[in-house]
Amino acid sequence: MPSAPKWVFDVFDHLLSAKSSSIEVSRIEYLSNTIKRIQFKGNLKKLNFGIGSFIDFRVSDTDSRRYTISSVDTAGGTLELIAHLHGEAPGSCFMDQLRISDKVNINPPRPYKYYDQTVERYVIFGDETSLGLACSFLPSLERNNHRFQFYLELAEENKDMASLLQLKNCTVFEKNGSFRNEKWIEELPVVQLPEWQQANFVLTGNVRSVQTFRRVLKTRSKGKIVSHGYWLEGKKGL
Repeated sequence: MPSAPKWVFDVFDHLLSAKSSSIEVSRIEYLSNTIKRIQFKGNLKKLNFGIGSFIDFRVSDTDSRRYTISSVDTAGGTLELIAHLHGEAPGSCFMDQLRISDKVNINPPRPYKYYDQTVERYVIFGDETSLGLACSFLPSLERNNHRFQFYLELAEENKDMASLLQLKNCTVFEKNGSFRNEKWIEELPVVQLPEWQQANFVLTGNVRSVQTFRRVLKTRSKGKIVSHGYWLEGKKGL
């Protein structure tokens, strides 16, 4: 429910008020002009978190937006997310305006079934909106000895995000429309090399890039494909 009349959100908030928690902005870091890492502090001990867990923020009277938790320390009471600031979109404006000591109410985080510990290999694809998910995946991929690759299509100003976020085994591609070209995708190593045929692919970010990559994989890969388009040009509230 990214957009709805104000009264709908008011009723929804009232029904979930007993389960909601207050968290406070405790640290802010701009990794670039359009990438903002935000740490929140609060009592998280009764909340459950997993890879890809997300929080829906009410960013205006009539809009909510979903953000993946990039890291969490339940005992220490902190969680982080990575926001992509792009234009005057409601979620972007809300995240851009957050300052140290601001408080927000959140409902319990919800999971998204991206991860299967029994799978040997993973390929995680996305863009700036996928950075939180990539950071969420990394500790478990390393701890459980998976073989993995991160593929990120990023704008020029964000080309250093992989090193800033310490994402290992990460290939950064220029955001130039290549991932909307099926023939180009077919030549990628994770598509061509036999050892990646059984990998699980997690595709997020731009809807058109996700759809094109998925079409190629459905004819070339034997592994599971999990796709979740986060945004689409000209489409509000996706």
